[in-house]
Amino acid sequence: MDVATIIGILFGFAMIAFSIATGGAPKFFLDPMSILIVWGGTAAALFINFPMAKVLSVLKVAKRAFMHKLPENVDVIATLVRLSAKARMEGLLALESELEKIEDEFLKKGVRQLVDGVDPELVRSLLTTELVSLEERHAVGQRIFNAGASYAPAFGMLGTLIGLISMLSRLNDPTKIGVGMAVALVTTFWGVVLANLVFLPIAGKLKTRSEQEVQQRELIIEGIASIQAGDNPRILNEKLLAFLAPQLRSSADTLEKAGLGAKQKAAA
Repeated sequence: MDVATIIGILFGFAMIAFSIATGGAPKFFLDPMSILIVWGGTAAALFINFPMAKVLSVLKVAKRAFMHKLPENVDVIATLVRLSAKARMEGLLALESELEKIEDEFLKKGVRQLVDGVDPELVRSLLTTELVSLEERHAVGQRIFNAGASYAPAFGMLGTLIGLISMLSRLNDPTKIGVGMAVALVTTFWGVVLANLVFLPIAGKLKTRSEQEVQQRELIIEGIASIQAGDNPRILNEKLLAFLAPQLRSSADTLEKAGLGAKQKAAA
């Protein structure tokens, strides 16, 4: 679970609620007509712009922003180095016994292709195709949230026009002017809140998560190719550490996790 996303959204709404409460007129911000125009209009525009199945899956997409957690790249590298060492000592077929221990489906698919003796170029092609499909799926989710961020303020402005027209049509009745003014301003408020506290932050988080996952998939593809080429595990380790930020590159740590470090050698 990504605590930062939840804290950010809750903190944002809490600050807004506190500001409204201390302003002395919270009920005006819950005007049903204003909320209906912004939330209902945004939902309608999304259904027009995207296939229904894509829009309905938006909750599943948003769940990735809150719940999805990738394994650490250091752990993935250690796993690949360990598999490389085993393949060098016992052959690629020996990796079949490792399949049940691998939780990541993408890595498991790559290892299975090694065991099956698939041509190296075909292995890379199959994994790359899956990576491209993953990027496209993630991009659709981001586009839906970015579109929502565009529509919400637009419907806020629409509500403002509706409220102003309503107010001007009732100038002869001062008691109704406030209703029109409330709709005019509160719709803009909800449009800005929805865009900047919900849609844009979630779209940004999904983009970050997608970039992290794509980088990890590229690391796995490179590792699978190196195992199939019979590279030395220590060379493979150095090659994959290049995917990490400089401060995270510790070949000793990954070799220790892979069971090839100095401690394991001393124990042997």
